[in-house]
Amino acid sequence: MLPSTTEWKAADVVAPPPGTIALSGSEALALRMTSLLLRPHPTAAPPATVADVVEWFGAMQAQDLASGMWSLGVRLPGLDHADVHAALERREALRTWPMRGTIHLVPAPDARWLLELTGVRALAGAAKRREFLGLSEAEADRAADVLGATLAGGGRLTRTECVAALVSAGIDGAGQRGYHLLWYAAQRGVTCIAPNVGTEQTFALLDEWAPGQRQLDRDEALATLALRYFRSHGPTTRQDFAGWTGLTAADAKRGIAAAGADLTTVLVDGAEAVLHTPLLDAPRTVVDDVLTLPGFDEYLLGYKDRALMLDPGHKQAIIPGGNGVFQATVVVGGRVVGTWKRSLAKTRVTLTVHPLVDLDPARRDQVEQALHRYADFLALPPRVSWNG
Repeated sequence: MLPSTTEWKAADVVAPPPGTIALSGSEALALRMTSLLLRPHPTAAPPATVADVVEWFGAMQAQDLASGMWSLGVRLPGLDHADVHAALERREALRTWPMRGTIHLVPAPDARWLLELTGVRALAGAAKRREFLGLSEAEADRAADVLGATLAGGGRLTRTECVAALVSAGIDGAGQRGYHLLWYAAQRGVTCIAPNVGTEQTFALLDEWAPGQRQLDRDEALATLALRYFRSHGPTTRQDFAGWTGLTAADAKRGIAAAGADLTTVLVDGAEAVLHTPLLDAPRTVVDDVLTLPGFDEYLLGYKDRALMLDPGHKQAIIPGGNGVFQATVVVGGRVVGTWKRSLAKTRVTLTVHPLVDLDPARRDQVEQALHRYADFLALPPRVSWNG
């Protein structure tokens, strides 16, 4: 038996102004699944490329590479893992740390203005981390210069090789110092994360890996980020937008205003929310679909308030210990009903499902079919087991 949609939770519940569209929580969830490109969109053509998906979102959580790859794959059913990797090699998108000090996939031409708009607060807060690691700002700046010189001319080095270059220049890269210095160089827009070579993370110069960076003034950048966030996550709140971007409340409000008529304010169970205006033409009815999503997908990571999708009683199962590591989810009708794990071998992927609600045999078959789609993405035969 599936849990019912919980009541929308937000800081402010207001009386609807005349003409304001009022939505129930279940209607908002249906629209949100469309925004997330997990259901067909009424006005947007289905995405055909990695670039299409990442540009739609503006940024997608990708601190865990395997999760980030499946976040793309689940929205691009015609592509497998090798296809997505090839698209990243073609630079349809890249990974860097634009928001909250967390790795995201971003459109390749938009990396620099995103870093300048949202990364500045992470840089400002890095002093305490450097103090803990025994690093000075001058050392961090010098490390960025060393990496810039080492990678110049189209160079591409693994993480291990980058740290070795720092050590050769007399910079201590032991332990977490090396990781912080790599983060700092990317946060400053010197480097970016290039696709893995085998299992190794690689780095390149941002301006060489993705030349022709777009330049936006601050208001245009705020408007673009607001439009992309609500286009891909709405209906949701201004507070969720601020939390996702790391922007101040004032800048979040400014971005929404700058987006103008492209965004519309609605009420969800009496609370103010924002959505992309064309989404109002999308179906608002419950759809009994079954999805198996990666743990760090925007479906959950894109919101501070996850009440529409997740029963509070299941939070511990999704984020064990509240440590920020999200489990992969089984989603039915837009609601989390279980988790799943993978175990890779050379000739097979084993997929283990942990249901959080009662699932009858027919529903279990649908879950297994969804997991088979993930196995197809990996080009490996699946073995599915149930723990519960």
